[in-house]
Amino acid sequence: MDGLLCARANRQARGVAGVQRFDRYVLSQLMVLFGFFALVLVSVYWVNRAVVLFDRLISDGHSALVVLEFTALSLPAVIALVLPMATFAAAVYVTNRLTDDSELTVMKATGYSPIRLARPFWVFGGLVTLMMLVLTNVLVPQSLQQLRLREQELSGSISAALLREGTFLHPTRGITFYIRDITPSGELRDVMLSDRRQERRETTYTSEQAYLVRDDEGPKMVMLAGLAQTMVAGPEGPRLSTTNFSEFTYDLSSLMATGKRRSRKSDAIPTLELLRYPDAVTEENGDTAGEIAEEAHMRIQGPLLCIVAALIGVSALMVGGFSRFGVTKQIVFAIFLLVLVKVVESAVTPVVVASAAFWPLLYLPTLVGSGFAAGLLWQAARPFRPRRRPVQEAGA
Repeated sequence: MDGLLCARANRQARGVAGVQRFDRYVLSQLMVLFGFFALVLVSVYWVNRAVVLFDRLISDGHSALVVLEFTALSLPAVIALVLPMATFAAAVYVTNRLTDDSELTVMKATGYSPIRLARPFWVFGGLVTLMMLVLTNVLVPQSLQQLRLREQELSGSISAALLREGTFLHPTRGITFYIRDITPSGELRDVMLSDRRQERRETTYTSEQAYLVRDDEGPKMVMLAGLAQTMVAGPEGPRLSTTNFSEFTYDLSSLMATGKRRSRKSDAIPTLELLRYPDAVTEENGDTAGEIAEEAHMRIQGPLLCIVAALIGVSALMVGGFSRFGVTKQIVFAIFLLVLVKVVESAVTPVVVASAAFWPLLYLPTLVGSGFAAGLLWQAARPFRPRRRPVQEAGA
């Protein structure tokens, strides 16, 4: 009797160890495929973003290093955008491969239900959710804040705004600036500056040589051996006066962006600050309480969709039987369920923006998606029951 109990215990232990190995095997496959899909999707989105930044920044006279810095700062937001899609793709791909290789069939034959076999997908979705929480609540706000600070610094950069050869620039309304050539030593050759900011008065400065300097009062341009022409519109008609100068200093601070600190946008403010001090945020940037609540809670709701995506991906493929045509129908059905989840999210977001008191509705998509996954797993766990044939009457 003791030997029989020991043998049964050993079989159970081997069975548990086998399922644990199966969980680790599935989880490793999920992480590998997740990394592949995430890399592909991030590359596609990031390249598109980099092309737009490259065109805008290079045309403004910035260097390639500035473009690289800006694309790197935009990377966390791109990663947070594609991780749910990569999670769903990995779950669908791994489940499909396990089904084609009959590995899920073998595990079901040993007595394990689809709910139990979906455990590595739970763990996988939880790990991705943790990564997403770090991204949406820490890295993305910090990167966006640093990105806007750098944009503000570059908007006041003299070199980016004025130091461009052979181009007529308009750094501000009523100002036209032109440089024919810039020497390696920083000397500006053949400079023209037209100032039309005063009504009925236009002054044009031309100089053979000029230098840009900066002091405590701001940036200035020192012109050498030049001419100032002033056109004044009077009652008797326009009047022109000219002045030759050997050295003239022009204040450029009015042409540059002031260093005034701009108010932070809600997407660059830490989550705890949004939740604890919404009134202060409203006073700072003018966003409504609903917009602040939506921004804060979506940083939590968004990562939760990773678990939903993983569970819908596995449950939709488990519920279908074997078909020689593959699992195309199940994959389309899973995508349809995810679309429904996003439709629910789109429906509740305007309600929360209109009134912050309805912020719990933002978590409704997670509940709806979890309900879809639970229902599909329950359907897949139901044993096959053949239809009963009607009992023929005696003598029929």
